[in-house]
Amino acid sequence: MSQTTESYLIGLIGDGVMPSLTPPMHEREGAAHGLLYLYRPIDIAVLGLAPESVGDLVRAARHLGYNGLNITHPCKQLVIEHLDEVDDDAARLGAVNTVVIRPDGRTVGHNTDWSGFLSAFRSGLPDAALGRVVQLGAGGAGSAVAYALLTAGVQHLVIVDVDRSRAEARVAELAGLFPEASVEAGTTAELASLLPAADGVVHCTPVGMAAHPGTPFDTSLLEPRHWVADIVYRPIETQLVREARAAGCRVLDGGRMAVGQAVDAFRIFTGLEPDAERMRAHFLELVEAEDEAESKAANEAKNEAVREAARESVRVAGAA
Repeated sequence: MSQTTESYLIGLIGDGVMPSLTPPMHEREGAAHGLLYLYRPIDIAVLGLAPESVGDLVRAARHLGYNGLNITHPCKQLVIEHLDEVDDDAARLGAVNTVVIRPDGRTVGHNTDWSGFLSAFRSGLPDAALGRVVQLGAGGAGSAVAYALLTAGVQHLVIVDVDRSRAEARVAELAGLFPEASVEAGTTAELASLLPAADGVVHCTPVGMAAHPGTPFDTSLLEPRHWVADIVYRPIETQLVREARAAGCRVLDGGRMAVGQAVDAFRIFTGLEPDAERMRAHFLELVEAEDEAESKAANEAKNEAVREAARESVRVAGAA
């Protein structure tokens, strides 16, 4: 571990970011490099600020000596007009999630959503066939993932969405950026005819999250030759990941993209090379600890309900 007296002050701007696992991941990796590294969430919901206030927050961070900021929903697009410079990939995507504040005060925007998925994909699914890929979801995350897939060399990408017009808009953007590839739009209703010809499937919708359980499509359509990547990471083992693995498919869980984003941002902020596997191990520790805490709280609530029912029975019996 290297030792340095240099310190880093980093922030995370977004709505609902207080529970984010990104700050502890960055801080632990900073400590492993011997850095004084402090990462703080700046939650616009808690502060009562509108998303449009992101420009004011960036300027405040610059004046207060921050070294950088991560930006998340709903400010990734809004922040761009407030930056001095945006790198080419972020400009093409029209979204910034990482801002470096240089010593001279200049702010430079980057996007590690796409690069985080790309590094996760290459490490988690090495040698995956890239001839034909089906992607579910054409939203903001889907845009970054599609950009990464085409950068990785996917030859034919089909983006499907419940809203075909949204998929078509995404395809129009990507076709201009990757003229050597074939990109087309579809709807989820077409999956039964699309998957037999596909090498792999990437899932970029909220289905599978704790609040949206289930699978985004009929997993009986999967064959052992398919590879399947999910970007949902709470839970890590989504139903899609479990069922795809059971079908014999190679799988990539969403936690790898979440860690990939953090790895790339740490590198951009510090200029140091983070240990991706160490950060993933820490991420999994954090997820497990949260799951245990939630399970304990749920059991306690259940036990309290049982105790309250018992007390009510006693009161009813006494009244009788």
